[in-house]
Amino acid sequence: MTKDVLVSISGLHMAAETMENNEDEPIEVLSAGTYYFKDGKHYVFFEEVAEGMQGVIKTQIKWKDTESLEVTKKGLANVHMVFEKNKKNRCFYHTPYGQLNMGIFTTAIATEEQEEKLSVRAEYALDVNNEPLADCAIQIHIQPRDSSFAL
Repeated sequence: MTKDVLVSISGLHMAAETMENNEDEPIEVLSAGTYYFKDGKHYVFFEEVAEGMQGVIKTQIKWKDTESLEVTKKGLANVHMVFEKNKKNRCFYHTPYGQLNMGIFTTAIATEEQEEKLSVRAEYALDVNNEPLADCAIQIHIQPRDSSFAL
């Protein structure tokens, strides 16, 4: 895999009140970034622009096989989320609108590695202030910027 990559992140949150109506739609972010592999871990770095706000969010994603996935954001929003299968991790998500106390109980982590494409997926239950909020999934795809494959 090359250093210059395209990163696609899609997330789906299935809130209890909308699960029956299938009203949930995935949220997707597509960014150019950098990738490297070191000491058995994959690292991806990219910047996100927040709509209607000045500044950026610098994001780092790190994972090791199906053991763990970490997402760190710095800038307009600040958080360090840790996903570990069958574990609940807590974090504080600092946003321009205030701070959230989040709990992440990861039920599954899956990875796929190909020569020109990497994928990682985590499924988890999300709570805010110890109140269940939603069942969620995050899917991350990485490929070289000059690749002809579609994300």
